[in-house]
Amino acid sequence: MRKVSVDDKEAVLELRSNPIVNRYIDRDPMQTLDEASDFIQLVLRGLDNNDAMSWFIDLKETNRLIGTIDFWKIDKYHHRAEIGYVLHSDYHQKGIMSEAMNAALEYGFKHMKLHSIEANVNPDNVASRALLEKHGFVQEAYFRENFHYNGKFLDSVIYSLLNRYK
Repeated sequence: MRKVSVDDKEAVLELRSNPIVNRYIDRDPMQTLDEASDFIQLVLRGLDNNDAMSWFIDLKETNRLIGTIDFWKIDKYHHRAEIGYVLHSDYHQKGIMSEAMNAALEYGFKHMKLHSIEANVNPDNVASRALLEKHGFVQEAYFRENFHYNGKFLDSVIYSLLNRYK
């Protein structure tokens, strides 16, 4: 896991334009290097302003970007943040995101002093829900048609994890 770099735009475009990666994210896939550059600048601004914490996940053997994991929607007053993550489809079900999740959760609770971490998941994303539950997240809510994307109202499942490092 490492900090984002402006040199990552091709890899970011590949990751965020992948239809399998985007299947449950409910956003338009990236289409251009300019969009990837804009995304990288957004991530860097979030880091600089202390509004977000983001890591890029590289494959150890090749240093190839294969995923991201981050905290955003950070509520400093309430010591809460939302976690988000994506992983290239070639690396699903290999334990990589679980390893990244362990590191991110430890950082969030121990160093950022978060009290709770939330995850907002598409109900059909069984793998993501299983990952969260494996790491102790508990389903807190099921919101019906609370998200509008591409002309449709979609459901969301909200998970939460309280600080286990107290």
